[in-house]
Amino acid sequence: MEKTTSQKIRLGIFVIIGIIIFILAVYFIGDKQKMFGKTNHLNAIFNNVSGLQLGNNVRYSGINVGTVRAIEMINDSTIKVDMLIDNAIFRHIRKNAVATIGSDGLVGNMIINIIPGKGTEASVAPGDKIQSLSRIRTDDLLNTLGVTNKNAALLTADLLKITKEITEGKGTIGLLIKDSILATDLKETVHYLKITGKGTSESVTKLNRLISSLDNKENVIGVLKDTAVANNIKTVVQNLDKSSTDINKMVTNLNATIANIKDGKGALNYLSNDPKLVQKIDSTMSNISQASSLLNENMKALRHNFLFRGYFKKQEKAKLKEQKK
Repeated sequence: MEKTTSQKIRLGIFVIIGIIIFILAVYFIGDKQKMFGKTNHLNAIFNNVSGLQLGNNVRYSGINVGTVRAIEMINDSTIKVDMLIDNAIFRHIRKNAVATIGSDGLVGNMIINIIPGKGTEASVAPGDKIQSLSRIRTDDLLNTLGVTNKNAALLTADLLKITKEITEGKGTIGLLIKDSILATDLKETVHYLKITGKGTSESVTKLNRLISSLDNKENVIGVLKDTAVANNIKTVVQNLDKSSTDINKMVTNLNATIANIKDGKGALNYLSNDPKLVQKIDSTMSNISQASSLLNENMKALRHNFLFRGYFKKQEKAKLKEQKK
């Protein structure tokens, strides 16, 4: 059947429209793949491309700037990825930029993200190689989540077992919850601990006050810390020591004199014939001897007293040094 002119015109229009649509599709796809614009090559080395394919997008700071041109397997742990980058963006990429592989959304295609470099590094040149960073893959995340779920299940089972034993009154915590007598005893113990802590705090406060009052000149320790009082005490002790020595000498001489009198020697011989006078002299000598003994005991007590012990030790050391000389 011969076609009419209107049918031929319709067919021609249909074919022309199809060709225009095809050309537009090729143009848009090529433009998206950076096939018609000015581009430069940029390389990156990965140890795992995580399902990256040819034609996947390359993004720089979140902007699509190119596509994956080639993926080359160099060895078992090195994969080279060749990227076509738009020339307008190429000069903004620095040599210390880092390339990472991620996904476009949760379930989208894999893409390459180029993280901008910091500092004043120079821009990359065509064919340069930038650093790469391998992120955690989804499989690794799922494996980790699987292990975490198993551990969570074990922890949940153990927790259920523990809570069941507690509710049944087993173990220390169960006894504390179920046993009312033990709970009462525990409350009393805590109450006594509070009282003890309060008393300890008050004792520490009093002790601090006592320590701070040691520097007060109105008490004994404060007086001893005064240099003027210490010098006066040293003078008194020296005078007492000297007086004790003189009294000892006097008592010795007096004893010798009395012995001479008893033996009938000296001008006082006639006194020995008077028994009453002798008794008075004997009584006087006894009193003097007792006073001397008491004074010696007082001096010994002073030597052992903590206030004067240091002074007598210094005197003994000085005497030893003089004897050695």
